[in-house]
Amino acid sequence: MSKKQQKRENMYIPVPSCRGICKHKNTGNYQATKTIRNKTTRRTFESLRQAKNWLITFNGVDEDQSQERQYASLKEVWDSMQKHHFPTLAKSTKTIWLRRYQLLKTLEHLPMNLITRSKVRSWVEENVEYFKSDFYEGSSRGKAKRCNLDNELNLFTTIFNWYQKHELYEQEAKFLINPVRTEHKKLGIIRPKPVRDMNISVEECLRFFEHLNPLYRDLAMFQYLTASRIGEIAGLQWHRVDFSRNKATIMETCYWDNSSKTFVSLNDSPKNKEPRPFYLTPILKAILLRRQEDRFEGSNFVFHVNGKPLNYGTIQKNYRQAQRRAGIPHSGTHILRHGMAKLARKIGGGLDAVIAMTGHKDFKLADHYSKLDEELNKEVSLKVTEEIKKKMIELGYKDEALPIQNHYHNVIPLSSFRVNQGNQLVID
Repeated sequence: MSKKQQKRENMYIPVPSCRGICKHKNTGNYQATKTIRNKTTRRTFESLRQAKNWLITFNGVDEDQSQERQYASLKEVWDSMQKHHFPTLAKSTKTIWLRRYQLLKTLEHLPMNLITRSKVRSWVEENVEYFKSDFYEGSSRGKAKRCNLDNELNLFTTIFNWYQKHELYEQEAKFLINPVRTEHKKLGIIRPKPVRDMNISVEECLRFFEHLNPLYRDLAMFQYLTASRIGEIAGLQWHRVDFSRNKATIMETCYWDNSSKTFVSLNDSPKNKEPRPFYLTPILKAILLRRQEDRFEGSNFVFHVNGKPLNYGTIQKNYRQAQRRAGIPHSGTHILRHGMAKLARKIGGGLDAVIAMTGHKDFKLADHYSKLDEELNKEVSLKVTEEIKKKMIELGYKDEALPIQNHYHNVIPLSSFRVNQGNQLVID
């Protein structure tokens, strides 16, 4: 054995009670070794469970029927997912998923095969009981009180789907079925979810813009006209603007702290990891020319305060005040993206127009952002009313209202009745 091989061998420590398996001193990986017919084979794994399962399979035992087979726990899968999948996600998505995982921690000690439908049902019932308790009701959360467990159940489904598809677990997971069912989401309803109106109209947008100060008016108008997320516009950099070609590109985006809502860093790409170019219309170009007059030396931000990036909390405050003064029934920063998606669908005539504006890759999401249900209902209702009016004219009715009063000439008014000694109604 060479010195190099000997040094490599010394880096592994035998695992007690696990014959043929060693653990690397530095990486913590497990090396499984098996010799059959004088041929030695080694494989390295992230977990002890994977090494054991490989030895069983290598021995010629059907691992799907073997009693020795071991499944990864939810925590193991979650940790692996953070290691292999999280680097592909936007920072905001990682933050949201980590927060949603908190409730799932009560299940994380369980192997994946033991997280059954009945186990999920028990978990749902326990959490619903807590969120309906007097203790939680008295926690003064106001409108922020939890309405359902949909986010956590959806996250578990995401974890399970990753578990099934990733090569680390493909053998053990291939016969397992996601235990989360529609009935669990129905059981997870705690209170009715507040209806939030995101369908801001053009007229409402214009009133909203009027009540913003110049910086935030330009920011809001730019966000609306490009159907962008607020972080994409707040993070817009001057080197992404090309006046000569009337073109700009959304690339860098602001990442704000979830708690303090202050600027943390500039992400190098949007949420979907792809740049989104857009045409500079005369209005957009005018906004950029105004911002160029306020350009700060040493800062590449188009929208800034003394060269420093905008904080989300400050944007929220300015938007909220203007929305209240404008008297519109909408709140938040995301309504502008929804509003433009809806307008693009109405004018462009389909989801392709929405996708071109918002940059979505999923038709389902594009449809969600650009719902026209309310306007379609109004349009159809007016057409139906016109059809009814035509029939009324054809039948000789003069008034718009149906003459239903004549249908009740045999009805006795309630005032004509009285109660007798036997508690019966009699006519006077």
